[in-house]
Amino acid sequence: MGFVSPRAKVLARYVSPDAYIYGPTIVGRNSYVDAAVLGYPTRPKILQGFSSPDDVSNGARVGESVVIRSGVVIYEDVEIGDGAEFGHNVLVRELTKIGRNVRIGTQAIIERDVKIGDRAWIQSMVYIPNGTVIEEDVFIGPNAVITNDKYPPSRRLAPVVIKRGAVIGANSTLVAGVEVGEGAVVAAGAVVTRDVPPGVVVAGVPAKPIGKAEEYLKKRTVYEQGG
Repeated sequence: MGFVSPRAKVLARYVSPDAYIYGPTIVGRNSYVDAAVLGYPTRPKILQGFSSPDDVSNGARVGESVVIRSGVVIYEDVEIGDGAEFGHNVLVRELTKIGRNVRIGTQAIIERDVKIGDRAWIQSMVYIPNGTVIEEDVFIGPNAVITNDKYPPSRRLAPVVIKRGAVIGANSTLVAGVEVGEGAVVAAGAVVTRDVPPGVVVAGVPAKPIGKAEEYLKKRTVYEQGG
């Protein structure tokens, strides 16, 4: 059996009896919570010892009409906007902020202090490390990997920034510190080692410009129309 903290405010239309909701977590109206964990305490709190995770959790903030499927673990101090949707077994670490109508696929991992803008679509098994910034309307294909450490393991991190409307292809890798410009496209399997200018398509290892995003969008439109 699960657990719902007496400090939590849960207005969801459905909460699984196997869900664990810790601390002063808020779950908005019309949300759906399967067998997931909300408000999981951070590592320092676990190491210091406590009688129950509920005693030390700051809780999470989940908006309205959010779908949280089984196996999802959302740490404390996470904020999730209205209409967000999670696949199975997603991990979201503390201090992360997720915007409205964001979709996050099965087994994606989102580390601490990540910012994800409205309507971003992150597909299955994507890895997003500490401090990454993903702006509105970004698409990230399955198995993409983002890094934040140029000389691992080091104490100085260099987060990646992905600007509004960029497209990141499946199995691509973004090396620590790069910025992918607004509306840029990173081809599947590319390894991005330098900043990508706005509106440019890059491909290869290391990734190099091969065209303009407007050409990519035209091809996509023709393809969608069956051409």
